[in-house]
Amino acid sequence: MNYYFTGLLVLAITILALFVEPAYPRNEYLNEYGARCGDFETRVEAEDRNYDYRHYSDNNNYDGDSDNYRLSFTYRKYLGVDCNTIKENVQLKQQLELMKMCGRVNNNPSLAQNKNFKLLVSKCMGIDPVRLDNRPEDGKSKWDELKDDYKKENPDLKLMNDKLIGPKKSKLKIPPKDYILPLPKPKND
Repeated sequence: MNYYFTGLLVLAITILALFVEPAYPRNEYLNEYGARCGDFETRVEAEDRNYDYRHYSDNNNYDGDSDNYRLSFTYRKYLGVDCNTIKENVQLKQQLELMKMCGRVNNNPSLAQNKNFKLLVSKCMGIDPVRLDNRPEDGKSKWDELKDDYKKENPDLKLMNDKLIGPKKSKLKIPPKDYILPLPKPKND
């Protein structure tokens, strides 16, 4: 039996187990979303050619042995938006995210004491979040108004802290503990 395939399979699994690294999560807010200006690639290739050509006439027989080595550098430029615009858009995304989150950072003074958040604290320093206070003057929300209207329309409701406690929706009554239930009527076949 030929065990080459099994050996190659075991070798491939061993290589995968030794050299594959786990995938780590990324912060989707602050990454570049795949926006790149271009790629630079370096490639080294080695090619070894050995051939042996035999013909019915000895005059046409020849052997060949040649080696070919190549080193190549490739730069690939992506068409579309120029690099400055891409970089500017990435910066704008980061700044918009900082505007949203810096209020939390500045309201937590313990972050300034932690050296792991030094960069974040420095980026948020001096940014005051804008608080929109568009609630009505009486302090009630639209939900509170709707709830009050519902209470006015249904005055027979008994409420305790906005939870219904009566009237009961079901007309069924639970029998007392000592109540004996009637037996089912026998079927006449």
